[in-house]
Amino acid sequence: MSTLEIKDLHVEVETDQGAKEILRGVNLTINSGEIHAIMGPNGSGKSTLASTVAGHPAYEVTQGSITLDGEDVLEMSVDERAKAGLFLAMQYPVEIPGVSMSNFLRTAKTAIDGEAPALRTWLKDLKGSMSNLRIGEEFLQRNVNEGFSGGEKKRAEIMQLEVLKPKIALLDETDSGLDVDALRVVSEGVNRAHENNGLGIMLITHYTRILRYIKPDFVHVFVAGKMVDQGGPELADKLESEGYDSYLQAQPAQA
Repeated sequence: MSTLEIKDLHVEVETDQGAKEILRGVNLTINSGEIHAIMGPNGSGKSTLASTVAGHPAYEVTQGSITLDGEDVLEMSVDERAKAGLFLAMQYPVEIPGVSMSNFLRTAKTAIDGEAPALRTWLKDLKGSMSNLRIGEEFLQRNVNEGFSGGEKKRAEIMQLEVLKPKIALLDETDSGLDVDALRVVSEGVNRAHENNGLGIMLITHYTRILRYIKPDFVHVFVAGKMVDQGGPELADKLESEGYDSYLQAQPAQA
């Protein structure tokens, strides 16, 4: 079993007005097989949390710790974090002109595993994932995310999740920009990876609609850079009916 543990995490980012603290003492533990939904309004720091764990250089950790299976994540480079088993599905996946999906995926798999995958098994895994995600085989010859629709980009992220088989997946607003059909297909892919690989999941979202397809074990409410409430799936139902107003009103004004 793997465990991602975040303790008293404080993070700041540099702005035109100087350093600004975004995360203000976040505590969170995710074990293999668990699905944690991180919910909150825009600007609450949810994406900053995922990006910090993944190693985005714009975010500076000023206090606290992040460990994966007892190893200090903050001492790892971005590629070392990926090799250790962390995976980030980005809210806005970037284009990589000149690099085909086929080469990208095989290179990533080789880097993570330390050896190239057996060709026959690899092709079987790719074709199986593409079939499940309703992606045509020509998809592999296209450049990474170049000219992709929003739905295609998110399907490509989940395809990576399925074939790279991480220990902990950070899914940053995977539901954004998806229509109902695409949301269902993407959610099925997440559930498949969760069931087949036993990975732990941090699922960041504003809305409860994706939680109709991906059932969380825990729901955490994130406001003003910290966790202000947590519970089971019933908490998501409360947020659906009541929104975040009561949590926002309870927060002290920020200087």
